[in-house]
Amino acid sequence: MERKRENETNEKKSLESGSPESGVRGLGSVVIKQTQDPRLKTPDSQTPDSSFRLFRFLSSSDALALFLATALGAGFIPIAPGTFGSLVGLMIAYGLISVFSFDVLLLQNSLIIVSVALAALGIWSATRAEKILDKKDASQIVIDEVCGQVISFTLIAPYLARLGSQWHWWMVAGFVLFRIFDIFKPYPLKDLQHYSGGLGVMIDDIFAGLYAAVLMSVVMFFVI
Repeated sequence: MERKRENETNEKKSLESGSPESGVRGLGSVVIKQTQDPRLKTPDSQTPDSSFRLFRFLSSSDALALFLATALGAGFIPIAPGTFGSLVGLMIAYGLISVFSFDVLLLQNSLIIVSVALAALGIWSATRAEKILDKKDASQIVIDEVCGQVISFTLIAPYLARLGSQWHWWMVAGFVLFRIFDIFKPYPLKDLQHYSGGLGVMIDDIFAGLYAAVLMSVVMFFVI
């Protein structure tokens, strides 16, 4: 009985001190956020290497959600993670246009399907990532930039034949336009952020992507 009481006392002390052996294993992100071990904290200033250590303490579903929400880890880049998230979206759109440029309808449908899939995955993963990182719309969550950037190119397909080899430059224009709308958030983008969970993370970037797509489409209509 005395030994049992001593073990319970030691376990309580270990939990209070943030011991990985007694606290982290099996309790996931809740204990990670409570521990005093600086290697397990997740502030915005965390380096990519130390941030990736989080995955060791997460369940498989939480690890997948964080992996997607951070755009395969791009969100852990300490400088301008949103821009790097947009670059991931740019690469996805570039790949789709390169592969399906021979068929306008197929390209159009591919861009729309991928955008919808990213939006759905983004809402799910961002909701869970906010709880893991213990912060609303944490800077590491960049799946919204990925999705919004792909959306910005959903109306380029009808103009692709007339663009010819110049379509690469319009990719740069789409990237810049989306970043402008995403950063400055014209009406009603700022008001959309009051939604909770992953929807609040995603919806303003979805609309920023739509703004960029419409504006770029109008410009191409009159210029090309």
